[in-house]
Amino acid sequence: MTQAEHREGLQLQSTITQDGRLELSLATVETPALGDGDILIRVEASPINPSDLGLLFGPADMTKAIASEDAAGRPAVTAPVPPGLMGMVKARIDQSLPVGNEGAGIVVAAGASKEAQALIGKTVSAVGGAMYSQYRAAPAAMCLPMPEGTTPREGASWFVNPLTALGMVETMRMEGHKALVHTAAASNLGQMLNKICLTDGIPLVNIVRKPEQEEILKKIGAKHICNSSAPDFRDRLTDALVETGATLAFDAIRGGKLVGQILSCMEVALNRSAKEYSRYGSTTHKQVYVYGRLDPSPMELSGDFGMAWGIGGWLLPPFLQHAGGEVVARMRARVAAEIKTTFASHYTAEISLAQALEIDTLKAYGRQATGEKYLINPWLG
Repeated sequence: MTQAEHREGLQLQSTITQDGRLELSLATVETPALGDGDILIRVEASPINPSDLGLLFGPADMTKAIASEDAAGRPAVTAPVPPGLMGMVKARIDQSLPVGNEGAGIVVAAGASKEAQALIGKTVSAVGGAMYSQYRAAPAAMCLPMPEGTTPREGASWFVNPLTALGMVETMRMEGHKALVHTAAASNLGQMLNKICLTDGIPLVNIVRKPEQEEILKKIGAKHICNSSAPDFRDRLTDALVETGATLAFDAIRGGKLVGQILSCMEVALNRSAKEYSRYGSTTHKQVYVYGRLDPSPMELSGDFGMAWGIGGWLLPPFLQHAGGEVVARMRARVAAEIKTTFASHYTAEISLAQALEIDTLKAYGRQATGEKYLINPWLG
């Protein structure tokens, strides 16, 4: 096949206008000319991750979203952006931005290089934005070929969740911790992290909010599960921290009291096993990295954390840059080898580009509910 056979395709785009409106629309875009090392992917599966929603919706008030149509009769959505939040998006005003961090598909054309030509007809996974598109051109070296027999649906969620879960484990090792705590633990990412830790023999403390989320984790063999809505949560969390020795946590919630509760329970756990009393508290470093914002309310910190603790942000791209090529190559190879097992993703629904702009569907995937994950198939329908 040649690129001329795939000249243009639909793409989902997000724009915030000068007058304070979010506009979501479908555009017909031409596929760019391929360089020698480039490939053209017919995208067949791309997940909607929480990290995608920041670009897709921005700070718009999606409770006031309205369905409409563009001049070509294609679906579109508009929603107001509160005036006080326009300053957050000053750099993107009146720019039509393509959406979608990751996805997978079939290589239908390639540049002249041997490496690119070898991928024609193969299923590859890609990252780099603009994946909510029917076609995506990308450098062959930036894509991950999937094992024979892997479908685009199976390979779609290869980057954000799998590499984040592996990155958490690598961070633990780099910083000298021996066990982990993870919130929103019943999510797709949380289940992957459990499987990694079970395989690698790493103690993991899982924090969830609902009994049904506890059951999800029990079924995959999770040992330490603490329900933050239970009256004995702090006692159970402290007991789990004593048993595991965990002094590093990754938090997807951010808002509310949870970060402070984790640090406080870590301090109690360390003092419980201390050999001598210190009026200053534990000098063992306790760290919470915040990597999500499921709760937009302010973070509330209270309690005794001792004299050695920290709270910081953690994002996958900066971690990958810091980790170096050898570590990243090892992580990518593991994802490809275990894409149908450890890193398998499960989806609530598979939707088309047009369905992604239906108000009811948009609100459903916008909830970011634990255990619910939507997949866009640009060719569906």
